Amino acid sequence: MVAKLVMTSSSGEKQEIPLTKETTTIGRKPGNDVHIDNLSVSGSHAQVITILEDSFLEDLGSTNGTYVNGKLVKKHALENGDNITLGKYQIKYETGASDSDQDFEQTMIIRPGEKGMPEHANQNKEIDKSVQKISAAIASENASSSAAAANNQEACLQLLSGANAGKELILKKALTTIGQPGVQVAAITRRPSGFFLIHVDGGPNNNVPKVAGNAIGSNAHQLENHDIIEVAGVKMEFYTR
Repeated sequence: MVAKLVMTSSSGEKQEIPLTKETTTIGRKPGNDVHIDNLSVSGSHAQVITILEDSFLEDLGSTNGTYVNGKLVKKHALENGDNITLGKYQIKYETGASDSDQDFEQTMIIRPGEKGMPEHANQNKEIDKSVQKISAAIASENASSSAAAANNQEACLQLLSGANAGKELILKKALTTIGQPGVQVAAITRRPSGFFLIHVDGGPNNNVPKVAGNAIGSNAHQLENHDIIEVAGVKMEFYTR
């Protein structure tokens, strides 16, 4: 089911906007995909970037700010039921799935010194602006039937270092974010031609994820079976079965 925004005006009037585009813009200017003619909303207030089954909200430097569940955000990985506030308007993000249907892997945070992996990243929703590059990379991938082998494979990560060494994470979603916000974040994407590791956020030192000890750079890096990945100081092995 296509995710959607359900907007409620100050008078209680509702409007549904299906997120069928890669980028959905919201603002007071008439050219926006979601046009809100109210002075409490900036001309170009915010945008929602949709990558396969995941959506990311980004504030575009608005005057009054963008809030999710009452918290001021700049970038936020949306979850079913999130309430977005823009000026006097309320917008609810809905995927059509119940809470029990939500994959726990939407954003995995690996903290080298803590136990209890994996965990929800409820307090860490910041996603780097390069998520747009992830979207473009996925959209440009050749989806021919001859390259569909990855769809039949189950991908896993096994942590090799840190307090959670030995734990196995099954990558169920098309896009899984791993790392620690503010330190280093990367994404593993499932495409018809295989699994790719992408640099998302390198923190203040712009650290880039490593595969087999080598930095992957700014381009998507195709993963091979049993590659050793290092993100946020944690080493993990990628494999399929």
